[in-house]
Amino acid sequence: MMRILVLTQRLPYAPNRGDRLRVYHMLRHLRDHADVDLVSLVHDDEEAAHVDDVRGFVSTVTALRVSSLQSGINAAKALLTGRPLTHALLDAPGMTAALARICAEHPPDVVFAYGSGMARFALQPPLDRYPLVLDFVDVDSRKWRDMSGSAAVPKSWIYRREAATLGAFEARAANAAVTALVVNAREADNARELAPSASVEVLANGVELERLHPPIPPSARPRVVFCGVMNYEPNAAGMTWFVERVWPLVKAARADATLSIVGPDPSAAFRALCGADPSITIAGRVPDVRDWLWSSAVGIAPLHVARGLQNKALEAIAAGLPIVITEAVAGGLPPNAAHASRVADTPQRFADDVIDLLALSPEQRRAMAARSDLTQLAWRRTLEPLLPILKRAAARRVAPVGTDHAIPREPLPRSVA
Repeated sequence: MMRILVLTQRLPYAPNRGDRLRVYHMLRHLRDHADVDLVSLVHDDEEAAHVDDVRGFVSTVTALRVSSLQSGINAAKALLTGRPLTHALLDAPGMTAALARICAEHPPDVVFAYGSGMARFALQPPLDRYPLVLDFVDVDSRKWRDMSGSAAVPKSWIYRREAATLGAFEARAANAAVTALVVNAREADNARELAPSASVEVLANGVELERLHPPIPPSARPRVVFCGVMNYEPNAAGMTWFVERVWPLVKAARADATLSIVGPDPSAAFRALCGADPSITIAGRVPDVRDWLWSSAVGIAPLHVARGLQNKALEAIAAGLPIVITEAVAGGLPPNAAHASRVADTPQRFADDVIDLLALSPEQRRAMAARSDLTQLAWRRTLEPLLPILKRAAARRVAPVGTDHAIPREPLPRSVA
């Protein structure tokens, strides 16, 4: 069997957020076809508690804890250099030793780095002698560029700096990889703009259609729902905009409407913003978002910065809800999602669309969602190209450094070495 070393910046369990969901399904897809050694960063006790849950679909798991205090110190130091903050925030003691041990015990045929934050390890010893498949998912440097446009000083300066430093690294990493993967055509264009000579391929995200399919009749309650991790700045900014500028307009037309915000780690400031309004529920982290989706009338994704593909929108549709989204979100969705979506960017238009959908009967809302045929997005279909991509990369194995057959790589700048 082919042996794959997978590097992730978060433990891919539970699959309840975007930076876990895709790689979780990838690992489950590969488990019958390859031996997978997973090296994953973990960021808190809750995440670390799930290490044993991952062992069922990989050969070995190495979890390395990231210290939030040390990450903050690293980030402050990085501001004085050309090092991306993304890398400074993802330092974990013992990473080099762990990778050396794995390579000595069972060398990989191919390295799979999930995200540009982990790609730097693949371009350094001991991994730089193995072929690399890099999954950008989305091009992070473009997200930072987009966020800099609406942020105030000093964040705007920090975001522009990150866009430049991380973008330079992403271009280098894409050129070093045998294949660079992205989630949709929009991100492919971004990746090719950064690295015109890189081999870039689209590997679409999927949806758990059977798991999300509603087993109950559509809800009659006029509840609007958002599901997303609330310490992710585009989610927090989008929902702040919605609560401040859109929700009052909805409430003026539908006094019985309620809003549920489902997802971990809302900030104290956001809780305070919502706290005075009894029509708003902040659910926080929940065991299963499906119950919230199935008992709602309308989904929303009011993000004005949205890279890649917003799975939260597809999951709402698969759960039987029509959804109101921004242009930024719509630009990353497959065409079929349009049948269940209303697109708006101004407060009044967004509110009008939510109000119009609430005015439909439960059966009409369910039928609207059903018109978006997502069957081609089942994970088993979207991930079919993954194994051939990895096999082709493994066939390009780089000989050990120092032999006559070694393929030279462009040296990394000191700031990321």
